[in-house]
Amino acid sequence: MKKVLLLIMLVSFCTTIHAQQPMAHKPVQKTMDERFNLYKEQFIQQMWVVYPGWASSVGFHKYDTALIIPDERSRQKEREFCMRNLSALHSFKMDELSDLNKIDYHLMENQLNYSIFNIQEFRAFEWDPSTYNVSGGFAELLANDHMPLDRRLHSFYVKMEHVPEYYQAAKANIKNPTREHTDLAMEQNGGGLSVFGKDLEDALAKSKLPKEEKDKILARAAKATESIKGYVQWLRRDGRDAKGRVDKKQSAQSQNGGRSFRIGKQLYDKKFAFEIQSGYTADQIYAKAVAHKEELHAKMFEITEQLWPKYLKGVKMPENKLQAIKMMIDTLSVKHVRPQDFQTTIEKQLPMLTNFIKKKELIYIDPSKPLVVRREPDYMAGVAGASINAPGPYDRNGNTYYNVGSLDGWSAAKSESYLREYNHYILQILNIHEAIPGHYTQLVYANQSPSIIKSILGNNAMIEGWAVYTERMMLENGYDGDKGPDSDEASPEMWLMYYKWNLRSTCNTILDYDVHTKNLSQKDALKLLMEDAFQEKTEAMGKWKRVSVTQVQLCCYFTGYTEIYDLREEMKNKQKRKFDLKQFHTQFLSYGSAPVKYIKEMMMNSDEQPVLPNAEQEMMLREQKMKEARARSEMQQRERNEKMQKKILDMKKLQDEKKK
Repeated sequence: MKKVLLLIMLVSFCTTIHAQQPMAHKPVQKTMDERFNLYKEQFIQQMWVVYPGWASSVGFHKYDTALIIPDERSRQKEREFCMRNLSALHSFKMDELSDLNKIDYHLMENQLNYSIFNIQEFRAFEWDPSTYNVSGGFAELLANDHMPLDRRLHSFYVKMEHVPEYYQAAKANIKNPTREHTDLAMEQNGGGLSVFGKDLEDALAKSKLPKEEKDKILARAAKATESIKGYVQWLRRDGRDAKGRVDKKQSAQSQNGGRSFRIGKQLYDKKFAFEIQSGYTADQIYAKAVAHKEELHAKMFEITEQLWPKYLKGVKMPENKLQAIKMMIDTLSVKHVRPQDFQTTIEKQLPMLTNFIKKKELIYIDPSKPLVVRREPDYMAGVAGASINAPGPYDRNGNTYYNVGSLDGWSAAKSESYLREYNHYILQILNIHEAIPGHYTQLVYANQSPSIIKSILGNNAMIEGWAVYTERMMLENGYDGDKGPDSDEASPEMWLMYYKWNLRSTCNTILDYDVHTKNLSQKDALKLLMEDAFQEKTEAMGKWKRVSVTQVQLCCYFTGYTEIYDLREEMKNKQKRKFDLKQFHTQFLSYGSAPVKYIKEMMMNSDEQPVLPNAEQEMMLREQKMKEARARSEMQQRERNEKMQKKILDMKKLQDEKKK
């Protein structure tokens, strides 16, 4: 009976407790944004399995030891990943997502479709041998300090195991390579051999690994080196072996003769749409660039007329306006650094740019993010003279490298031509573009973005467009390195050279479009660059080399610049006196590296304050606290002064009464 009563009491007690509790067993319905945020995390994790090299480059080091063999099996795996995730992506209702997630949706969808396009239609893996180069990933393992050196060397060792297989697959893929991409592949793969030689040996000398481990690593590195050298030898156009004998089996191009590097209008238009993600078509941007070139020529001639008496007094001005402009540019271009001072001059200019930006309150520069100027690594040689390597979203505290091309080994004539191009004035604009407040600053903000999708799938037109936009913005606000941070107006010389520099991005678009869709010859391309864009021969030849091994990328600069500048002017018209340039820059960059057309849509329809970077928030909080402390101190001082004044008045009053 007692047991029955006890059981009844327990049941009653449990029932009462259950009745008092909420219905926890029913799952809470997640919003579309919550579901989408979870999916984005899954998407990124799946993506890194397919693209481990990409993962390492942005600071996700779980797959550092993986080296994907570029064969049909890996391409099939990539294609399946894309199709599966396109299906998953399309299950979300766009109209129920937040504006920021809508941008992420577009970026993910574009990336997946672009990958399928590259596999099924573009097929560069068949004709671009420079696609295959392992040196960069291995170099990052040695250079980045994301983990102790010995652990990185272990990853280096494991990853090397599949280097021979990697290059065997590369040879199997290549069917009709272009001569230009073949030359680039030989140059870059050959340049990367030091990673498995001296660079590795230097790292091993610093490590604490036992000798037997070091010997194993060096032995595997020797096999990797042999595979790379074998690939370079196989790519040689003449198909000759070490003894000079012709061997058609040992030549990549001898089998089919190679295809043209020009991709044609159909592929060009599609690639432009995927890469640029602009509101404009390739044809529309081309037309804008042609018109802008004429506008720049008109402005440059006005300045040339203004400067002529100062620099060319007594010299008759040519009737041909372009010839007159060129004479003035040639006169100003003789002012440049010595070859051996090229890198050190760049290093000295960066603090000057930072001080000017702070003085003018143009944008916040985070002092905790280091910028390291270094000589361009050999494995990156052959495309651009200066570039930025920034830490990825998983490695936000890592160094940002400013890679500067070396002039070592150049002839005096070649060095002089190059330095006339990057003269005293243009070198300042180059540093604005590549470093502060251009690429370096934008990439720091991009890594602050709450959306990892925008950090990883960043839009190149926005990134390059920002760098080009900042060149004009800095001069509009008076930047001139010769005048210091208090400068309010750039000199006519700076403006003339800026317009010349801006012709680069403008003519980049014209060149790229004309070469790939209209079969522009090398002769006519050099004429465009040297006569219309006033470039030195060395620079023009370098640009020809670039357009022959890349497609569409050269359009990023002008397209992004045009869209950003137009957005700024629209915001000025909308906000009138409330417009604040620093706030515009901060808000624009707070959206991450998203296509400008989506940023524009959000900024034009939003009255919200910009999302500030964490470091600036902290700085502003400190400044606010200091301001409040000063205000309290001043108020307390006023109160003390008032009390003292009252005492003095009371004493004076008392003395007056005593006298009476």
